[in-house]
Amino acid sequence: MTSPRKSAAASAEQPILESPFVDHLGLRLVSAADGASEVMLPLAHDHMNTWDVAHGGVTMTLADVALAMAARSLADDGVGVVTVEMKVNFMQPGRGELRAHARVLHRSTTMAYCEGEIRDSEGHFVAKALGTFKYMRRLAVGRDVKLQRLRSDPSATPGPSDG
Repeated sequence: MTSPRKSAAASAEQPILESPFVDHLGLRLVSAADGASEVMLPLAHDHMNTWDVAHGGVTMTLADVALAMAARSLADDGVGVVTVEMKVNFMQPGRGELRAHARVLHRSTTMAYCEGEIRDSEGHFVAKALGTFKYMRRLAVGRDVKLQRLRSDPSATPGPSDG
């Protein structure tokens, strides 16, 4: 996991984190430090809806990543965040390059409550987001863990507790 604190002056060309989905979309970290972040996305044809403006899911993903990076910027090394809940209000269509600015409003030992906004390349207010994020150590989850366990113990078979 990339530490936002260490990349406070990250290049806009640098991928955000080890997320194939986020990297595929082309989101780039501008900054993340001290409970605040900036994330940008130059819109491409694949990001558009049928009206040729940013798809709502792309806008929501940009907001989610910006809020999460603000929360992660206050975390210890090896600690990430997961989205517990998020709300996005869409103000107007997104065009050109989108930039999300986010900040942590409140942080406890286990949670962060964040807000952010997205503006387009002309400064138009595209969306407002609020979200709650839970701090967690990176978990070994998913199919790869089951396969590793099976490889390490040839007699092991998945059962009901492997869920």
